[in-house]
Amino acid sequence: MEKRSDSSDMRKWFKEAQYGMMVHWGLYSLLGGEWNGQRSSNYSEWIQTNKQIPNAEYEKLAKAFNPVFFSADEWVRFAKECGMKYFVMTSKHHDGFAMYHSKVDKYNVVDATPFGRDVVGELAEACYKHGLKFGLYYSQDLDWHEEHGGGYKSGHIPCAGAAWCNNWDFPNDDKKDFDICFRNKILPQVEEILRNYGELCLIWFDVPMTVNEDQSRQLFELVKKYQPNCLINSRLGNGAYDYVSLGDNEIPESMPENTEFDPSLMNEVNGFKPSPYGLYETAATMNDSWGYCSWDHNWKDAAQIAAIKKKLNGMGINYLLNVGPDGLGRIPAASQEILREVAKTL
Repeated sequence: MEKRSDSSDMRKWFKEAQYGMMVHWGLYSLLGGEWNGQRSSNYSEWIQTNKQIPNAEYEKLAKAFNPVFFSADEWVRFAKECGMKYFVMTSKHHDGFAMYHSKVDKYNVVDATPFGRDVVGELAEACYKHGLKFGLYYSQDLDWHEEHGGGYKSGHIPCAGAAWCNNWDFPNDDKKDFDICFRNKILPQVEEILRNYGELCLIWFDVPMTVNEDQSRQLFELVKKYQPNCLINSRLGNGAYDYVSLGDNEIPESMPENTEFDPSLMNEVNGFKPSPYGLYETAATMNDSWGYCSWDHNWKDAAQIAAIKKKLNGMGINYLLNVGPDGLGRIPAASQEILREVAKTL
């Protein structure tokens, strides 16, 4: 029988891991950062809100989603060859579309697309096969497919140039109640990913805009109920976490000598306390976007990435480096070339 990690093992592993691959992949990958002849913001995965694409139009992408070149085995082998120790996939991003077979909501990659395959399931199997730890991203607050998705109290996000919530299909913010979305979709979907995809090293929550303290605690306790050794990042919100996620692409200047992380060094939007276990991570892009963006060629070169990795790891911060596969399931050639060059320096 496989020996499962205990919580201290997982914390020790995370502290030593240093380097992981994050993957942002979903319906937005088909658009490549363009809609009706116009470019999105730098964050192409935010294109639905940036261009205020109605759900009725955005849902058509699901009918076209058939990434015939996707190979979980190739992706995971590539991550391992590049020296990554863990692999984090977007199980559901802010557009509300699940990249796994959700029984809670048929707006998912198995039920709504001609592809009809469970992407998360295949990646979980590949990680187990090749010896990489597997983690899942889940957007626990924002969900643009739902009338009561979060973000409606928070105005606009500068990096995406748009509203946090879907206020074009659902304009009456004063009628929204996030608890409905949380109860009917968020909580049961998190339970699904915890119960159906083997041992997870971490759950990567994001942008806690609307979720209240009780809801954060419910999610924290749900994770620990089904996977007590699974680490939870600080973007769950309201002080419930195991490790600190710094700001996007954040590189602190230094760490205090006592190795306790100084919150003043963190991106102000986060405002988290230090990790109780001394665990920190920076999630970062290779260009400007997280999702695939056909026109974003602002790539960091291998020397830059190697230097960032060295600096972060030297401060005890893991480097979770993102790739954005295209709508056919291919990791961009530029990403592959750069990461293979970085691997030569490890």
